[in-house]
Amino acid sequence: MGLGAAVPLGPINILIMNEAIKKYKNGVMIGLGAMSSDIMYLSLIVFGLISYFNHPYILNSLSLFGGAFLIYLAYAIFKNRDTKIGTSKGSVKDSSYIKLYAKGFVLTAINPYTIGFWLSVSGYIAGKELDPYITLFGMLSSILLWITLMPYLVHRTKHKISQSVSHWISTASALILFGFGVVMIGKLVL
Repeated sequence: MGLGAAVPLGPINILIMNEAIKKYKNGVMIGLGAMSSDIMYLSLIVFGLISYFNHPYILNSLSLFGGAFLIYLAYAIFKNRDTKIGTSKGSVKDSSYIKLYAKGFVLTAINPYTIGFWLSVSGYIAGKELDPYITLFGMLSSILLWITLMPYLVHRTKHKISQSVSHWISTASALILFGFGVVMIGKLVL
């Protein structure tokens, strides 16, 4: 279940990949932020508070803010799509690790799909009468494994990506994030 939460291609994984191309630690910090948000939701499950998030007003507010945030991230990635990936370490602009962590945390926290996932997980754990501590440990271990290995693989293989391919990866990433943002906001209107 942990890999089920971490692996699907979504806004967080796209953001992790874009940052990992620049610097391995950047991708990990985005992932740690997202994982911290998951831990927050897991804590809410343990204390029985997650059900309060299952309210249309809260989910609609999260969709609005989440969609706007994704559109902003898409713009930022698109704007920097021609940044050279083969630059030396000294010339790579260092992003604040706190800002990267916060990006991952906020993007995961305001994603209503995340809340839906954790609501379904809490029902699954309760319905199967699984040991919640072993289940949670397994899930968190899987997420941690993913957010450290995936950015490592992306960062280690970046030399195989030409500048032209990097441009198109960034453009596609921006379009995908923009699409996620529009869908989140669109569901409010429709």
